[in-house]
Amino acid sequence: MTQTVEPPSISPPSVPPTQPAKLVYDFAEGNKDLKDLLGGKGANLAEMTRLGLPVPPGFTITTEACRAYLANGTEPAGLRDEVRAHLDALERRMGKRLGQGADPLLVSVRSGAKFSMPGMMDTVLNIGLSDASVDALAAQAGDERFAWDSYRRLIQMFGKTVLGIDGELFESALEDARRAADAATDVDLGAGELRSLVDTFKSIVRERTGRDFPQDPRTQMDLAVRAVFASWNGDRARLYRRQERIPHDLGTAVTICAMVFGNLGPDSGTGVAFTRDPATGHQGVYGDYLPNAQGEDVVAGIRNTVPLADLERLDAASYTGLLHIMEVLENHYLDLCDIEFTIERGTLWMLQTRVGKRTAAAAFRIATQLLDQGLIDEREALRRVTGNQLAQLMFPRFDVSAAETDVLGKGIAASPGAAVGAAVFDSATAVERAARGEAVILVRRETNPDDLDGMLAAAGILTSRGGKTSHAAVVARGMGKTCVCGAEGLDVDTGRRRFTTADGRVIEEGEILSIDGTSGTVHRGRVPVVPSAVVDYFEHGTGADDDDLVRSVDRIMRYADRVRRLGVRANADTTQDAARARRFGAQGIGLCRTEHMFLGERRDMVERLILATSDADREAALAALLPLQRGDFTELFEAMDGLPVTVRLLDPPLHEFLPDLTELSVRVATGDDPHDRALLPAVQRLHEQNPMLGLRGVRLGLVVPGLFTMQVRAIAEAASDRRAAGGDPHAEIMIPLVGTVQELEIVRDEAEREIARVEKARGTELSLSLGTMIELPRAALTAGQIAGSADFFSFGTNDLTQTVWGFSRDDVEASFFSAYLEKGIFGVSPFETIDRDGVGALVRTAARAGRAARPDLKLGVCGEHGGDPESVHFFDEVGLDYVSCSPFRIPVARLEAGRAATARA
Repeated sequence: MTQTVEPPSISPPSVPPTQPAKLVYDFAEGNKDLKDLLGGKGANLAEMTRLGLPVPPGFTITTEACRAYLANGTEPAGLRDEVRAHLDALERRMGKRLGQGADPLLVSVRSGAKFSMPGMMDTVLNIGLSDASVDALAAQAGDERFAWDSYRRLIQMFGKTVLGIDGELFESALEDARRAADAATDVDLGAGELRSLVDTFKSIVRERTGRDFPQDPRTQMDLAVRAVFASWNGDRARLYRRQERIPHDLGTAVTICAMVFGNLGPDSGTGVAFTRDPATGHQGVYGDYLPNAQGEDVVAGIRNTVPLADLERLDAASYTGLLHIMEVLENHYLDLCDIEFTIERGTLWMLQTRVGKRTAAAAFRIATQLLDQGLIDEREALRRVTGNQLAQLMFPRFDVSAAETDVLGKGIAASPGAAVGAAVFDSATAVERAARGEAVILVRRETNPDDLDGMLAAAGILTSRGGKTSHAAVVARGMGKTCVCGAEGLDVDTGRRRFTTADGRVIEEGEILSIDGTSGTVHRGRVPVVPSAVVDYFEHGTGADDDDLVRSVDRIMRYADRVRRLGVRANADTTQDAARARRFGAQGIGLCRTEHMFLGERRDMVERLILATSDADREAALAALLPLQRGDFTELFEAMDGLPVTVRLLDPPLHEFLPDLTELSVRVATGDDPHDRALLPAVQRLHEQNPMLGLRGVRLGLVVPGLFTMQVRAIAEAASDRRAAGGDPHAEIMIPLVGTVQELEIVRDEAEREIARVEKARGTELSLSLGTMIELPRAALTAGQIAGSADFFSFGTNDLTQTVWGFSRDDVEASFFSAYLEKGIFGVSPFETIDRDGVGALVRTAARAGRAARPDLKLGVCGEHGGDPESVHFFDEVGLDYVSCSPFRIPVARLEAGRAATARA
């Protein structure tokens, strides 16, 4: 169900608050700061108009009108009259009438949300053409072919977008027309063929809808506006918003703009330009140009473009003008700009600009370039990059020198990365095979918005058509997906599910491909991968002197570390993980899970503890475990010398260390193993229907005498040993799954007595901290009581999320999660990003209550959310002291902690 929100109050000050909200703005009335109201496209068209750049005149219908339409199913009151008034003004300015007269006015109807959603919503060009006006347009332009080409485009786009007709019907008819005329491309079709194609398209409309294509131009425009409104809630738009975490209640604006034509012959064309390379960030002339074409042809990728630099040869004046405009826009927006333009018989027109999507590498390079140019400061440079982008830079890359590779072809390096997977030729297959855990490469001639679900599922995307500004390239860069497009040497046959290389080799569906989004190379089979240069930098401090990307990362990371308030620790259970975490910049260990130390050969020792039938047997089992635990902790304290190490006492259910009940029962019934017979009663006794809520955490310490005491002694003795060896251990003991202060008090008292015994025996003072995990709702709600017996809280947001929501992470992702995401109940999994309204509210409540009871209470988080960029901002806002995450997420958390600090300033 569509949600509605109260729109921001940004009407012009001259409008009294009692008057109805203004629903339509002329381009001259807006500016780039009104994106909430005018959408990105409308706001930026208004800004370019204010800058005096050549923008065709037009007006924008606001997002508020869209939200009202979606909520009520009808246009808001007054919208039709406002549109009529602005259309009248546009007609007067242009000296033309919409779809009428000897020189008919034609307009485009385009979507434009606050956040860029390339190709996800609908556009209709050439509104106003009809059986009557097409001849007038031909006469006015002196080009019959142009007029009929424009008319067939209108019917095709209108039929698919507004009338909901399967677009393949139009594509098939177009392909038949090309085949009949022996035409290689659409441009090779003559006026006669296009006139016949219009008749065919109109027949498709009549057959599929039961009515004729509408001839009234205002009817065309009104229906197109409603279709754009409705496209906000289309499947592909909702899927894209979930992926990009864009709110569903924003709505889209609609821009109505006088048409300018790039399909008027060789002195016309359309293109997309970037002020810097969106794939690498390097400065230069980047973009695509397509002579004798309309704008949708470029982004659709149905015809291969020429590099933007070729425009200098084709039209030097327009090229020079475009370079000037690019410089003006980049200096005005202080960022990489993505520009759509059309040349109509030698006259340059700007159709859109926006801050351009870019790859992770480009984001870091551009931020530091702009910093060096004095256009932005360090604070803004940090804001221009994200933790997710940094994580992408840490992905492995292909090692093409490690072995002979079988190169199938080369295309345009549209979005970097190393992707390996089975070739698939449609989105449904990509989704199906990815759901089975297979890595796939989606191979298409070109992608379109209907391919979004397949693009999301695929490891990488390969197309034989399109350039750096095609749909495949733009969407892949936004997702951080590896993409190679425009591989012209590959003849893709989606019907037969295969492609043929330039030298005649045939690659069938299911064969393994490796695509290199950095070089544009397509390899057969699996190419080995090596760590990224950025990982080498974090691991070893290398590469900063000779790699411009690493230098950019290093520079921004240093600034993030200077300004961040949040500490960043690691979740680490081994010395190897601890050492790596420290190299990655960890400021200690926030979670050492001791249960991970009882695996392998030690499992038998835990079995002996469980099977113990007397105090003596139990004490013997604990005595055998003690030196092993002491050794574990000694090594960890050495690896993290001088930094805090938070050790969580044993947490998981004991039955996890035992055989499966059913399997053991079968073995006992069919065999004669005395060990199995002795083990079965213990397994039966400890078996639980819901172990997540069973005998675990602090409950173990209370019902298994000596277990926690053994661990505390091992920690204390290890700290003493390290101090005797000249080290500086900072051990913190964490008691898990506390639900009431009485549990904590009992275990703390026992722990303090054991620490005191070690101190007395060793003749040293250890000053160990004792705290607890807050991972149950009751613990969060009674945090004020618990804080009196705790030196620190560490929020275990994994279990807190499970207990707040009442579902198990291990089960729900395979059952109903996909349906919840599909229906928009979840914008993102609460196990990935913290649920601010539920789980987050408990964290905030517990933090406040804990600090109120004990002002010096240390607060941290050790759930997986500690490394999630969006969650890091929440934890900074709440006032935690540190986040803890897996070693490879530490750089991400450091960066985002810095960004959170700049957001507060």
